[in-house]
Amino acid sequence: MRVKIFHLTAIGMLTFLLLSLFSMQVVRGRAYRSLSDKNCIRLIPQKGSRGDITDRNGTVIAGSAIAYDIVILPQEVAQIDKTLIALSRVVGIEPAQLRKNFRRFYTSPSMPVTVLKNVDKEKAMRVEELKLDLDGIIVQSLPLRTYPFGKLACHVLGYLSEIDHWRLMKLEDYGYKVGNIVGNGGVEEKYDYYVRQEDGGLSVEVDHQGRFTRVLGFRSPQKGKDLQLTVDWRIQKIAEDALQDFRGAVVVLDVFTGEIMALASAPAFDPSAFVARDMLSINRSFTDPAAPLFNRAISGSYPPGSVFKVISAYGALDRSKVSPETTFYCPGSAQIGRRQFKCWGVHNDQSLVAAIAHSCDVYFYRLGLLLGGQAIHDYAVKFGLGKTSGVELPYEATGFIPNPIWKKLYRLQKWYDGDTANFVIGQGELLTSPLQLARLMAVFANGGNLVTPFIVKAIGGQDVTAGHKRVVPLHLKPAALRSVKEGLRQVVADEQGTAGMLKSAPVSIAGKTGTAEINKVDAHAWFAGFFPYERPRFAICVFLEKGGHGYQASMLTKTIVEMMFQEGLL
Repeated sequence: MRVKIFHLTAIGMLTFLLLSLFSMQVVRGRAYRSLSDKNCIRLIPQKGSRGDITDRNGTVIAGSAIAYDIVILPQEVAQIDKTLIALSRVVGIEPAQLRKNFRRFYTSPSMPVTVLKNVDKEKAMRVEELKLDLDGIIVQSLPLRTYPFGKLACHVLGYLSEIDHWRLMKLEDYGYKVGNIVGNGGVEEKYDYYVRQEDGGLSVEVDHQGRFTRVLGFRSPQKGKDLQLTVDWRIQKIAEDALQDFRGAVVVLDVFTGEIMALASAPAFDPSAFVARDMLSINRSFTDPAAPLFNRAISGSYPPGSVFKVISAYGALDRSKVSPETTFYCPGSAQIGRRQFKCWGVHNDQSLVAAIAHSCDVYFYRLGLLLGGQAIHDYAVKFGLGKTSGVELPYEATGFIPNPIWKKLYRLQKWYDGDTANFVIGQGELLTSPLQLARLMAVFANGGNLVTPFIVKAIGGQDVTAGHKRVVPLHLKPAALRSVKEGLRQVVADEQGTAGMLKSAPVSIAGKTGTAEINKVDAHAWFAGFFPYERPRFAICVFLEKGGHGYQASMLTKTIVEMMFQEGLL
């Protein structure tokens, strides 16, 4: 009986073993084989480089340079301390620091360990020579983003950083992974999918002890596509140099096509600090009260002050509320309702052209009451305010255009004549961006067309301007357009014009100053216009945050135009 039980037990155990072997080799054999293959294959990545970003003439303003990392292969090193001591003599870093880096980044004997990053070329070459005496040391090259002109056009370009969780959730299906470097702000963010590189690398086989046996494959890293911008780096530099001591923005664009020639915001930031991961500089950029990362040219919303009067003037002419010959008397103030609304001067009798030239508030109070708040709103929208311009940069502000209907629905308040008086001269709750006002001036320069500003000229060598050139005819009345345009010229040409200092500029300029009060002490300074007057090419908007009177913005405009003339750019 015992023998029988023993035989049955033995047969049961043998059956169990056979079934287990069958399961491992036949049923689950493919899964185990896959795990075995994965265990013996190692991937050594090789970084590609982001596409270059150039100006309209092909000058690189954001490129790539080769950086060098010192890598050690642990399995190839017999005495790691001896290797690290020899390496320290070459690179001039204490062995203790190299040991610390080695321990920090060590994962397994088969995986390379980066002990030094971004070593200069001379030291990298000396380490290469060291390889003859010591095994297991590799000099690995990788591309890093470089900025040949430093901070130039930093708000146009943006900066690079590791992808965050929110963007990873959105972009995971497009091949983005944890740890990827992506663009933030500017064209680096908007066109990240095009300029980002495709990484390559080596696929190698290792034995059961993690030792290298052979190379299985190699995939070459691919560079991202180059971007060519419409910006001219020379005009951009002139604009940024003029803004050095201010907070503000300068926009210069082609009045017929909408190509942005310069888009400057001050203060600027250093995008290379993000590449080098200089945390001190990065933290300073984020915490600085002057907000250097904020693009005031497109993301800022500010009351435009008297620059807005050109819209009010055209609207009143278009609806025949006034004619070019209509005059109003300016004694220095006007009684509207229960409040006395002041003018900045006493102008006596003023026609429309003279009122634009002298920026007479009383004239526009009277004009605004004839036109009405809702009509002023409608003309502002027609000229492109209160909505994004369509420029291909992220975080563009819409601005804000108030009107009686909005105030009644959302504020549950009545619109008074005093609201119209503030509105018509560009004050109150009205908000615009510098780019919107440059676009506004382009309408008067080109004869009545609303252009769509754009900043990218080509992607990967392929011209993309055909898709950008969206010009909307506004069907403006020629006579009304001429009258406002003449007023803009007299702002400069008239002896008492508010931008008379521009009369001595090397080319003829037309435009409008603005002094936008934001409290009892501070005011924003504006100048928006175009040049040359006879054959317009460029629209310009200069904005100085808390810069005082529009006179200051006019002086900066003069500096910019003079420098462009001296550089042969006009």
